[in-house]
Order: sequence, then C-alpha cells, then structure tokens
Amino acid sequence: MRGWWQELTGLVLPVDCAGCGAPRVVLCARCRAALAGGGAGRARPAAAPAGLPVVHAGAAYGDAVRAVVLAHKERGALPLAGPLGAALAAAVLAGGAGGRGGVGEAGGLVLVPVPSTRRQTRARGHDPARRIALAASARLRRAGVPARVVPVLRLRRRVADQAGLGARERWENLAGALAARAAGVRSAGGARIVVVDDVMTTGATLAEAARALRAGGLRVTGAAVVAAPADSFGAGPGDGFPRGRGKRRRIA
Repeated sequence: MRGWWQELTGLVLPVDCAGCGAPRVVLCARCRAALAGGGAGRARPAAAPAGLPVVHAGAAYGDAVRAVVLAHKERGALPLAGPLGAALAAAVLAGGAGGRGGVGEAGGLVLVPVPSTRRQTRARGHDPARRIALAASARLRRAGVPARVVPVLRLRRRVADQAGLGARERWENLAGALAARAAGVRSAGGARIVVVDDVMTTGATLAEAARALRAGGLRVTGAAVVAAPADSFGAGPGDGFPRGRGKRRRIA
C-alpha cells in the first residue's frame, strides 16, 4: 500500500527534480541526461575483493546521480526507477551483453539483482535493486537484447548495515551471507548472468553475490551498476583498457 500511495502522491502533488531541485518536474532534462548512459564504462575499486567480476557502471556516483539514487531508494520516489534503469541498461550494454554471444545465446541474458534484507524492504516499501533491474530489462528488450530478471539470490543470515564500514569490514560482514535459490538456479540455468545493483563502492556486495551464484552452478559473466565512484572508472592492472571514462553510449 505504501508503494501505491507514493505513486499516487507523485501524480497529484507538485514535485521538484530529485537530482537538482528544479521546480515542478520529477527529473529535469539535465539530470535525466546524466543517467542516459553517455558515461557508461568499466569501473573497479582501488582494492577489489577476490572474486569480483568485471563491473560496468552507467554513471559516476555524485551530485545529481547520487541524489536520484537516494531519492528512489530511501524516499520511495518510484517513478525514478525508469531513468535509473536506463543507466543500468547502458552499463549492461557497455559490458558487451548486446554484442557477440549475447543475443540468440541459449538462455538469453539474466539480470540477478542483489537482494535487500526483509527489514530494509519493509522500511522502504519496495526493493530498489529489483525495481531498477526490471526497468533495465524492459529497456534492453526494446534494444533487441533478450533480457529478464530472476531473483536468484537470498540472504542466508543477518548482516549489519554497510553504511560507515570500510572495505575489509564490508567483506567480513557479507562473506557467506548470500545463497542461490534452487528455483532461481533452475530458471536462470544456461543463461548469461549479470549481477546488478544500484551502486558499487568497495565491490564487496557484488563479489559475494557472484560467489553465491557460482556456488549454485551458474555462469557469472559480469556485473553492472547504475553508478560507481568517479575515480573507479577505467582499467584495472593488465586488463588492456585505457584509463579514464568509458565509451559514451546512450540507450533510448
């Protein structure tokens, strides 16, 4: 009910841009452009955890992008899932999902969102990563990529709030916390798996998600996020990518 009320309120009451505060618009043209995928590229934390798959991000996390992510996640601004999904779809495409071996491959492409805890979902009234993943998969299908969302992962134990934790603390907090659902593994079997989330900071969450999926027998081909810190864009040692921002690409 909370989700329906938030959507109805957004239709009836005047709103300001979630990114910059411009009056009477959910998201202004400039902030929407920041999420259009023009800056999508590879992102890697400075001290990447073991098992982290290759990650692509749709935008740099800061300023308007950060404000939009938080408005959707913490304040229930549900219409923002569409623009955030555009950034995530661009990140998936930047990782090569729409290229050779993607379209037409048996099983297609499966986006696996990192799950929120039950407490977080109740408090927020929705699951942000799953909602954004659904928006991204719809855009990918319109672009000719046979993508679908399968909620394969589940939390197998309680974890602490990640806010304020350092890289090592985050990894210790999440190690072994996720598992693959048997039904999800069956549904996603044979597909190319991309782990998706809204934001990457240290990479600990994505690494744990990839570990759990591999333990379930699935083939993880990469990870994609809406946004990552600006200084994480570029190449890791020896990967052959040029330093700097990724190739500019937009998705309609």
